[in-house]
Amino acid sequence: MRVCVVGTGYVGLVLGSGLAHSGNDVLCVDTDDDKIAALGRGEVPIHEPGLNELVAEGLADGRLRFGTDLAEGVRFGDIVFICVGTPPLPDGRADLSAVWAVGEVIGREMNWFKMIVTKSTVPVGTAARLREIIAQYARHRFEVISNPEFLKEGNAVNDFLKPDRIVIGTDSEHAQEVLTELYAPFQLTSDRMIFMDTVSAELTKYAANAFLATKISFVNEMAILADRLGADVAAVRRALGADARIGPKFLFPGVGYGGSCFPKDVRALLHTAEEVGYELRIVRAADEVNCAQPEFLLNQVSAHFEHSLQGVPVAVWGLAFKPNTDDIREAPALRIMDWLLEQGAVVSACDPVANEPTAARYGDRVAFHHSPYEAATGARAVILVTEWHQFRTVDFTRLHDLMAEAAIFDGRNIYFPERLARSGFTVYSIGRPVARPAAPPLPPSPA
Repeated sequence: MRVCVVGTGYVGLVLGSGLAHSGNDVLCVDTDDDKIAALGRGEVPIHEPGLNELVAEGLADGRLRFGTDLAEGVRFGDIVFICVGTPPLPDGRADLSAVWAVGEVIGREMNWFKMIVTKSTVPVGTAARLREIIAQYARHRFEVISNPEFLKEGNAVNDFLKPDRIVIGTDSEHAQEVLTELYAPFQLTSDRMIFMDTVSAELTKYAANAFLATKISFVNEMAILADRLGADVAAVRRALGADARIGPKFLFPGVGYGGSCFPKDVRALLHTAEEVGYELRIVRAADEVNCAQPEFLLNQVSAHFEHSLQGVPVAVWGLAFKPNTDDIREAPALRIMDWLLEQGAVVSACDPVANEPTAARYGDRVAFHHSPYEAATGARAVILVTEWHQFRTVDFTRLHDLMAEAAIFDGRNIYFPERLARSGFTVYSIGRPVARPAAPPLPPSPA
């Protein structure tokens, strides 16, 4: 099939290269000239495992092209996927200006029947409004379908090639047939297509993200309660996750979720509910808990240093909002470093791939390193924020010798506190008892 993908962010680039991989002719369109030129050379501007190879394959086969002419893309594609950004406005609503602008161009440039598919995360009612905008200019028949994405950053390629479900919002049998054929290569072992109306499809995306965000906030609340009661949330989490009705995924306490999806989608859903006169109390609580969650760790840091961090050297490990991505949008590490700098701490930082975008925000106020050991040299504390594999396998004997004071604040509960305490560290976690080094034995009494 001939496919136009509008937008080359995480969603559009994975979608376009994935569809080219399955044998379609794909033209990806974006307004960023430099990005399009780089992509044409096979240079992928984001860190996503497997994506470089997928783009290189598409370019080599001639099935994947990049351009900046949206009108050309509309005329080229039998199917036009809209994958533009929908960033949050100050009041929490999704900014749909890019979606409407694309819709107008589609209507003006349509040269035969087109199937327009919204892949961007958009509020309920977007497909209906987009249909109205296109109809103002269109001289040919068209259909608007909702096909929300369910890609996890850091695993997006695998999620696209091996989806657990494909949600299609349409009442058109023709659209169902075409999209079933388009997605057939990705569901060879079982039928993962779920068809519904566009309103339900749009709501499904927000409901999924809000539910997962709620699981994270719930276990974070249990972690704070465990801390006050003297319980161990790690044991509680394991027992909860063993219940098949609950499951273990997204039940990991930490400093809160971030990224481009959960924060903005939760707030957009809250705004959507308000527009129809309903308050989503559970979803609002999940957002409030997440906003407050970094304070738990910051209070631990403050108390450890007796509420004075002026001139205290602190290393922050992990800057991206999650492992296997360089995305720092709404990353908890940013809030933590902002606070450290406000308190007068001397901050060094390390992340396998997110140093560069973070340095653009902080400049020389933070010293960035590629090695966790370099970042921790001379530090009085290490704060683990993002659970990259590199930070799990640290040589703690070497780390202890490099640090001025052996304090670790484990913001993702990835370490075994008692083991580190035996190596001389004081270990703070989220909802687990503080582990401290054993006191040295008293000298023998004189005879």
